[in-house]
Amino acid sequence: MRLSGYPFNKRIVIIGEEPEYKPKKSNMQAAMDITAKYCHKEMEAYGSCVASNPSTWQLKCHELKIKVAQCTSSHPVIQKIRQDCSSEFVEFERCLRENQDKPTSCSQHVARFLGCAETVDLSGVDPVPQPS
Repeated sequence: MRLSGYPFNKRIVIIGEEPEYKPKKSNMQAAMDITAKYCHKEMEAYGSCVASNPSTWQLKCHELKIKVAQCTSSHPVIQKIRQDCSSEFVEFERCLRENQDKPTSCSQHVARFLGCAETVDLSGVDPVPQPS
């Protein structure tokens, strides 16, 4: 068994049944996986729009952004992260609106949001959305 995150990527020998090694996913990785799995079509369209409109994407891609938000907002993990980190997310979005031509200037805002997302307690959240 090889563990990619294990120091020096050494082989570990375990006597008896070999347990499956699953590193714990970060909250943001879980949110991104959910978005990719359940909202792939919406993310593709939004990403293409942003790439095609580098200085006006906030205006031209707004409807596609709303579609991504609507798609992801129905998932319990996303709902919990948005609820617990709403102020950081609002500040990040404000920065993007004010700096449409240079979104990289919002890197501190996104870092604060991602930092908050990592601290959200998801232990009581069902990772599989229930049909409505």
